Amino acid sequence: MRSLFPLFFLLTAALASGQTLGPDVVVMDIKVGKERDLRRVVIGLYDNAAPQHAENFKELARTRYYKGMQFHRAFPGTLVQTGDPYSRRGPSVRSGTGGPGWTIPAEIRLPHKRGSVAAARLDNKINPARVSNGSQFYVTLKPMPALNGQYTVFGRVLEGIEHLEEISRQRTDRNNFPLEKVVIKRIVLEPRVGSEPPAS
Repeated sequence: MRSLFPLFFLLTAALASGQTLGPDVVVMDIKVGKERDLRRVVIGLYDNAAPQHAENFKELARTRYYKGMQFHRAFPGTLVQTGDPYSRRGPSVRSGTGGPGWTIPAEIRLPHKRGSVAAARLDNKINPARVSNGSQFYVTLKPMPALNGQYTVFGRVLEGIEHLEEISRQRTDRNNFPLEKVVIKRIVLEPRVGSEPPAS
C-alpha cells in the first residue's frame, strides 16, 4: 500500500505556513470616475501567516478608515496601491507618504502571486527591519517573485480582481496617480462564505 506520509506532510506544512485563509473577508466597493455602479472586491486574510497585519486590516475595515481614499498608484497589469489618507484630497506631493500613525512588524512569509494583498513600506535604506506602513497596501495583478522576501503578504483577492486590473490601466500622472478618481466608497468586514479559489 502506498504511504500517505508525503501527502500528510505537505498538508501539514501548508497549514503550518499559514497559507489558508481565515474566517473573515474585507468587502470593498470602489467608484471609478463618474460611473454609477460600484466595483466590488473581496479580500481574504491570512490570519496565521500574518496575524498582526490581518488584525490591523480588520480593525481599519471595522472603523471605516479607508472610506474616501483613492487608489494612488497604478501600473498596467502589474499592481495597484491604496490606503494613504492624503489621497482623499487627490494628487499632491504627500501622496504615498501617509498612514494611521503606526507601523507593523514584518511578517514576511508568503510569496507574491496574482491577487496577493501586501503591505507597503519605506525602502530598506531607511527601513532595514522592513516594518510595514499601518494602512497602505497593494495588490499584485500577476506573480511578482522579485518582491518575495521583501514585503508582507497578508491577504488575497477572492473576487473582483478584474476590476483592479481595469483600474491598473487608468491613465496616470507622472507619479502613477490615476487621473480619474478611483475612490473606496465602502469597506466592511464580513464572514467568509464558500471555498477558496485555486491559487494562480
